[in-house]
Amino acid sequence: MIQGLYEAHLPVKNLETSMAFYSKLGLKLAWRDEDTAFYWIEEGLSWLGLWEGSEYETPYHPSLRHIAFRVAYDDLKRSLDWLASIEVEAVPFGSRSTVQPFVRPNQGNASVYFNDPDGNSLELICYIEVPDELRHITDKLSLNEWEKLSGVFS
Repeated sequence: MIQGLYEAHLPVKNLETSMAFYSKLGLKLAWRDEDTAFYWIEEGLSWLGLWEGSEYETPYHPSLRHIAFRVAYDDLKRSLDWLASIEVEAVPFGSRSTVQPFVRPNQGNASVYFNDPDGNSLELICYIEVPDELRHITDKLSLNEWEKLSGVFS
């Protein structure tokens, strides 16, 4: 099921300082917004997320307690059955009420979440091909919704 690391996260005090450091290490910037930057570890396969903010000094910050594992799309479709077979319970992501895998078209990925015994957030995630016509969608879609919508552009 798990093919490799998709992403890891670190909290940072100053995003600009940290960006300069990770660039100096030879990592290539993949994406950035106001308080977050992602650098490729293996381009197109795995990245490191840097998160600036006051949360840096609190005992809990999601970036300290989250790892995403890369899986194939077909495996993600079967992920809830696989998790149940190993007695691991999926959990909703953010404000979602369902544990069903979902797609983020604007990010080009799909995922499902669960926790380890210590409450660390874990994720199974895969890359998906997103037609340019659908890249603007910021809503999270179920796999069924995604397959119907993307099938129109296949």
